[in-house]
Amino acid sequence: MPQQTNSIVLIHGLWMTSRSWEKWITRYTADGYRVVAKSWPGMDGDIDQLRRDPSSIATLGINEIVDHYERIIRGLDSPPFIIGHSFGGLITQILLDRGLGAAGVAIAPAPVKGILFLPLSTLKVSFPALSNPANIHRAVPLTPEQFHYAFTNNLSEEESLAIYERYAVPGPDHILFQAAFANFNPHAATAVDFKNEDRAPLLLISGGSDHVSPASVVEANFKLYRNSKAVTEYRNFPDRTHYTLGQPGWEEVADYALTWAESKSQQSPLATAR
Repeated sequence: MPQQTNSIVLIHGLWMTSRSWEKWITRYTADGYRVVAKSWPGMDGDIDQLRRDPSSIATLGINEIVDHYERIIRGLDSPPFIIGHSFGGLITQILLDRGLGAAGVAIAPAPVKGILFLPLSTLKVSFPALSNPANIHRAVPLTPEQFHYAFTNNLSEEESLAIYERYAVPGPDHILFQAAFANFNPHAATAVDFKNEDRAPLLLISGGSDHVSPASVVEANFKLYRNSKAVTEYRNFPDRTHYTLGQPGWEEVADYALTWAESKSQQSPLATAR
């Protein structure tokens, strides 16, 4: 029988910290799980300090982030459910590919290597960073206007600003460059073995109103796994934006992700090896 999972590892995305999971942490803890929500390397601690001086994360890359979470997961006493949002969803897929986790959920994941076409809304969010090559060595925040378009496009500017002030931080643009040029790099950090049949079950979730990782991007990600016999499923939530972790109705997404992970991990004998 699969080993019982008692932990959930939550992985945030770009321009956020683990604070973005605060509602999910409370909900999953109430469900009896040990919830591990650590920020990317160098991003734990005081958010205001990080906003004032993000130089410590300026060159942070995807490999360093993945290695950081691998160490956390290997230190747990049972294979956890891994749930990631945005770039955290990409990192979740890489961690599963490395043989970790009892099940994984990638919510609005950033593009893995192999996705060839990105919609205009995604390019609009990324362009300010990618348009200046010097940004590859910088950690740059979104402006309130950029955040409103990227995350909270269903809210007023005033409502969006309150969310921006609580959660938004500078993000290492290096990882945007890694994702943007992955298809030209034979050793891209965003590469996943889509034919890996020994990984844990994976669920990909998209939002119908997401400007950063629109449904078309997540569907393309899902189709890349079509030749694998490992469990891979896709679910779209209409009207969800990229701020789905805190947008009203977040409970439905959180509960679906956990219920799915619980059911699929119980069916998978692979969890005993992780």
